[in-house]
Amino acid sequence: MDLPGRKLNLKIWQAKVGHITLYLLDTDLASNSPHDRDITHRLYGGDKVMRIEQEIVLGIGGVRALQVLGLKPTVWHINEGHAAFLVLERIRQKITDEGLDFASSLEYVAVNTIFTTHTPVPAGHDHFSENMVQTYFEHYYPEIKLSRDEFLALGHAKDSPDFNMTALAIRGSRFNNGVSRIHGEVSSIICGDMWPEIEPKENPMTYVTNGVHAPTFLASEWIEVFERHLGLEWGARMNDVEFWERINNIPDHLFWSVRQSLKSEMLNMVRERISVQHFRNHGSEAHLDRLLKYVNPENPNILTVGFARRFATYKRATMLFGDLDWLREILHNAERPAVFIFAGKAHPADIPGQDLIRRITQISKMPEFIGKILMVEGYDLALSRKLVSGVDVWLNNPLYPLEASGTSGMKAGINGTINLSVLDGWWGESYDGKNGWAIKPVSESLSEEVRTREETRTLYELLQDQVVPLYYDHGKMGFSPNWVKMAKCSMATIMPRFNSKRMVGEYLAKCYLPASQQHRLYKQSNYENSHIIAEWKARVRHAWSGVALRRLDTEKKEITYGESLRFEVGVKLNGLNTNDVVVEMLLGLFTKREKLQSSRRYRFEATGTMTEAGENIFALEVQPEQCGKLQYHVRTYPYHEILTHPFEMGMMRWL
Repeated sequence: MDLPGRKLNLKIWQAKVGHITLYLLDTDLASNSPHDRDITHRLYGGDKVMRIEQEIVLGIGGVRALQVLGLKPTVWHINEGHAAFLVLERIRQKITDEGLDFASSLEYVAVNTIFTTHTPVPAGHDHFSENMVQTYFEHYYPEIKLSRDEFLALGHAKDSPDFNMTALAIRGSRFNNGVSRIHGEVSSIICGDMWPEIEPKENPMTYVTNGVHAPTFLASEWIEVFERHLGLEWGARMNDVEFWERINNIPDHLFWSVRQSLKSEMLNMVRERISVQHFRNHGSEAHLDRLLKYVNPENPNILTVGFARRFATYKRATMLFGDLDWLREILHNAERPAVFIFAGKAHPADIPGQDLIRRITQISKMPEFIGKILMVEGYDLALSRKLVSGVDVWLNNPLYPLEASGTSGMKAGINGTINLSVLDGWWGESYDGKNGWAIKPVSESLSEEVRTREETRTLYELLQDQVVPLYYDHGKMGFSPNWVKMAKCSMATIMPRFNSKRMVGEYLAKCYLPASQQHRLYKQSNYENSHIIAEWKARVRHAWSGVALRRLDTEKKEITYGESLRFEVGVKLNGLNTNDVVVEMLLGLFTKREKLQSSRRYRFEATGTMTEAGENIFALEVQPEQCGKLQYHVRTYPYHEILTHPFEMGMMRWL
């Protein structure tokens, strides 16, 4: 493939992962320059030049690799904008190989492309200067029959002159989603300018909440327990919410025994890791005994809270230390001790993230917190698995709404660990008041400092008033029966709702099957429908600025229940046909704040008549089904029966 002034060669590696075939692209070849051999060496490394070259390799190189392998996907899924250049390469191939024009090629490519955005954090949305894009793509413009300005417009985003990869991904796809309900709502606002006249709640951005692969992250100790008390079919009924209520059939003492066994394994690994790093730093054995006082595998009856993940600043790893006096009060109860275990890594270029690790390490060395705050180095998958299955509580306190989904809490929850988290990401749709603890986010209108201070207070209150007392509320069996009850609820509610089987099934229903159907529809009869929709959209865009609505009938303030109303509106179509638009009414109850609550949609019909001003008359006769203060809104938007999403053009006119 071509890079500025040179050819780049790629090697394709094949890996078998269960039933899945994974293909990897590699530039580390003797035929490439030292710089080019390094392109695929490090993920998220280097400068903007390295980044755009990585994304060209992934997007354009990825399409060509599949072509060489003889693979012809019916659906393409872009995770983040990193692979968005594949849209351009697929368009180029349609133009050069099959003679389609750009607009028809774009429509054909977009209908079977799914774009998933994974973060609301700006750093996750790559953008490149126009000059850089010009350097790498000026040879590409004529191949896809676009001018420089037309090409750059594909990556145009509001309030930025740069070429935005998220904008390119949205323009080149017809299925768009975030990775949790909250993140879907946030993304519909962040990306709302891509559909400028559509309310965020109605634009094409939806969500599919992430899930974790239970067979991978469920500790093996649970399998025999499940088979005995849930039945051998537990794996086949992964998504059956009612089935997982059978968790309550597991005897409390057995459930607690498994939890304690897993906790001992985790404590053993933590001891080993702490010991290695301690002696590496030439520490004494006497001090090591102090460090490990509360992480004793032979006595796992001390409340253990885990925090392990990437140390990005928005995850607020040091929020626990906002009031050290209060924290000291919580931790210095000899009868109810607690230990916090931290682990994780920061990006090599993320200095603020590295500072968080330094702060935790600093506090862990304070005399009053020695052994009660532990920072475990060398975070890896092995340690991660032990922590999520072994700690009693999984702590997560991101700054709302920046946690797109989060999956570590899911991994913990399916193992009976209890989540204590800010109501963000996946926890916002999982927490039910019985399966863990929630920190309600403070208003976003306040400063980050105030929000963190208020949420830290909630964290301390939960720890002091609920978490610690519940853990040490021992019954006759030597453990807290109410703790076990909450842990069971955590497992029973999280397992069926947040596993990857559910996630893939949802992608299949929401995205993959509809995209595959649209792919066939737009391909049939030599791409006839691709041409039709491209020409129709061009006609609508040309006319839309002149489309307007006007009320023709006389407004009525009040009617009796059961009475019908007739509405008439005149629509200036500016050259469009009546079947090119939908005219509809939203009718429903409103709150005191005039927010539409539950509305029904009623569609106007063209009467075939026109006003003297040349407006097409649309009429609707409706009999409201509700009593009370009803309000209505009338609107029109472009309509074609083969559109993938009714509002994909981002156009709407309101009366």
